[in-house]
Amino acid sequence: IAWIGSSFYFVWLDNHLLPPERPDGETGVAGELWAVHGGGFYRARKYAVAPQVLPRTLHWFYWEAYSTWITGMVLLCALYFLQADAYLIDPSVLALSRPAAVGIALAFITGSWVVYDGLCRSALGRRPRALAVAVALLVAVLACGLCHVFGGRGAFIVYGACLGTIMVANVFFVIIPGQRELVRAKQEGRDPDPWPGLRGKQRSVHNTYFTLPVLFVMISNHYAMTWSGPGNWLVLLALSFAGASLRAWFVMRHKPEWRKSATASLPLIASLVTLALVAAALAPMSEPRAAVAAPDAARVQTIIEERCTPCHARRPTLAGFNAPPNGIVLESMDQLRAHLPEVRKQLALRAMPLGNLTHMTDAERTQLLLWAGTSPGAL
Repeated sequence: IAWIGSSFYFVWLDNHLLPPERPDGETGVAGELWAVHGGGFYRARKYAVAPQVLPRTLHWFYWEAYSTWITGMVLLCALYFLQADAYLIDPSVLALSRPAAVGIALAFITGSWVVYDGLCRSALGRRPRALAVAVALLVAVLACGLCHVFGGRGAFIVYGACLGTIMVANVFFVIIPGQRELVRAKQEGRDPDPWPGLRGKQRSVHNTYFTLPVLFVMISNHYAMTWSGPGNWLVLLALSFAGASLRAWFVMRHKPEWRKSATASLPLIASLVTLALVAAALAPMSEPRAAVAAPDAARVQTIIEERCTPCHARRPTLAGFNAPPNGIVLESMDQLRAHLPEVRKQLALRAMPLGNLTHMTDAERTQLLLWAGTSPGAL
């Protein structure tokens, strides 16, 4: 949150800089901004390259990014890598061993940065629109590839890890080194080269467009309807496009020249239309009943004991679980009826059993859903 907040602030600051109203004779000032906050006035200035004399105290912004990536990778390893069978691998998508799944995920995370950085350093780096198309294609390949290798839940998170790694690597390898070179040139009495700063700004702009897609995948675990279906990679791409478009609108509306433009609202419209289409596509639809008879209570109890109780028990028997998920215990029919709305939802979204570790069949899932729809507890 600290990283994204500072990122948003500096993009906003850049887009609101105006020529100084009362020049004080200092050269090299590209623009300034006056603001009021916390009971006082602030005057922020940006120099075209660097000030004539460096101040004694110079503040840097990078630990917000580094701490985000470090803690994120710890969580990724602790949950999705160490428990890959439950959170990352889906045999119905691709049968993988745990080492293979972790290795592929790390290859995606590392490779995404290598390819992205190569695109930015190529001739495309001086052609912003062509570079934007190339990066968009890279993102599309990541989304499609990951969703055809891992289960939806894991694919979305690894996709977010890829974008987050690109963002942090931009800070570590490009933005901060460029800023250090500017400072070093001033300290050594050399004329600073403006290119490192320009390249850093380019990467900073890319980062700001990645922020909303990354924020979505961080919480996507709670929205199984987005990742549990067969076209989950299209949903992921659509929501990424909507997030980037919404961010583009915020960036554009802060620029004075765009505020009265007839096209300034196009990114907002594109974002809202995309979100509406995704919502329509994911909306529950009434489907004809499957040609499967509703099971009796004894059959339901057997399915629950074999497929659900290994996790949802006071003392789970499935390896890796020391407590029932969300505290829900399903050891009796009365407990099942008490949690029937949640059970029905998780079954319909195919979010449970987690990673289908207990190998529930489609026929069993259909039987449980039929029973849940006819049970008095569902009313």
